[in-house]
Amino acid sequence: MQKISIEALARQQLNAAVASRSGRAADTVFGGHEKVLRQTVIALLSGMSLTEHENPGEATIYVLSGRVRLRAGDIAWEARTGDLLIVPDARHSLDAVEDSTVLMTVAKKR
Repeated sequence: MQKISIEALARQQLNAAVASRSGRAADTVFGGHEKVLRQTVIALLSGMSLTEHENPGEATIYVLSGRVRLRAGDIAWEARTGDLLIVPDARHSLDAVEDSTVLMTVAKKR
């Protein structure tokens, strides 16, 4: 068994995003290419985005800190600390409205 502090990892990734030219950083907490389930802590500085991409499977985004906007086509959902977004099965993007950290959970399609 392994114990991980998601809050500590989120702070670490936010610091890494500040130091990064891209204004973002991420670390996979659990899973990977060989697993169905993948959980990743992502930090995005205000104004930064994960550009539009396909949904690799069933996915949620839990906002650990800050405020983000999930876009799919002409529809957008805004979420803040403590909110859970269900990612639509469509091309989508994620924008940081302010410095933010999220826990993205994906169950990849086989």
